[in-house]
Amino acid sequence: MTESIPLASPLGPGREFDRIRAIAARLGDVAPTLGDDCALVTPTGETLVLSTDMVIEGTHFRPGWLSWEEIGWRAAMAALSDLAAAGARCVGLLAAVSSPHDAPEDQLVGLMGGVGDAVRHAGGTVLGGDLTASPSWIVSITVIGMAIRPMTRRGLRPGDGIWVTGTVGGARAALAAWTAGRDPAPAARLAFARPEARIAAGQWLAAHGAVAMMDVSDGLGGDVPHLAAASGLAVDVNLEQVPVHPAVPAEAPGVDEHPAVFAAQGGEDYEVLVGLPPEFTEPDAAPFQLACGLPLTRIGTARAGAGVRFRLDGQPVPIRGFDHFR
Repeated sequence: MTESIPLASPLGPGREFDRIRAIAARLGDVAPTLGDDCALVTPTGETLVLSTDMVIEGTHFRPGWLSWEEIGWRAAMAALSDLAAAGARCVGLLAAVSSPHDAPEDQLVGLMGGVGDAVRHAGGTVLGGDLTASPSWIVSITVIGMAIRPMTRRGLRPGDGIWVTGTVGGARAALAAWTAGRDPAPAARLAFARPEARIAAGQWLAAHGAVAMMDVSDGLGGDVPHLAAASGLAVDVNLEQVPVHPAVPAEAPGVDEHPAVFAAQGGEDYEVLVGLPPEFTEPDAAPFQLACGLPLTRIGTARAGAGVRFRLDGQPVPIRGFDHFR
């Protein structure tokens, strides 16, 4: 048994609590309050921001594709990405993990190690969680953040620009390779296994005039319509402007799609989709890139009306995003 660090409150005997002690030893000082029934967070005049996200074995990940640390990292970053979309800083997270009865302890500890690495990277701590058993792996992450100027999906006005951080399509490129029986290109695998919640980018955008934000989890095809609908407007997207991940051109021909279409229909990129005022132009994106180390690309415009029009070379193109219930 790994020697454990002292918990906030000592735990009694039992296999579940042995596992919590092992997790505490792996997490170290990124989980200083494990052991009590509740974590205590004292607001400081900012807005408290909460979100929860769940990943399920076979739907969101396959252990044969990723290490247990990568599975934990990815689960945590998917939830932390919601804080980025709110323009919030990270306080911490709660992790509820359900594993098969016969799962070795080192798998659980590895997964939680990845969760801890992710929240440390985001600037927070592991505040607590829960363990239980189930037929397959389920990881539920609840994140807590604080925001000075909290953002929502609502707030677009006609004429506002639609922008996106980073690049899109990398995670789908990895998935396409795996499902075809091939190893993904290293850059594609990294995009899938080690996404990064854009916490700093969300805060920068909230402080520099953003009017609406959300993260790109279901692909541009799924998320741009949500952004438009939340404000009761239409959005036009120019697919030629979509910042395509470098791994996409090698995978798009395999499904007979233009790289921009492939990228727009990919999910789990965890970039920030943001509405900015018309006076925010390409030169204004340079300070963002300098501060956040990411490109910021305008892909469309909000207008009066309803729905989203994706165009490629001036022609309408049907684009859809990921739908859990399709």
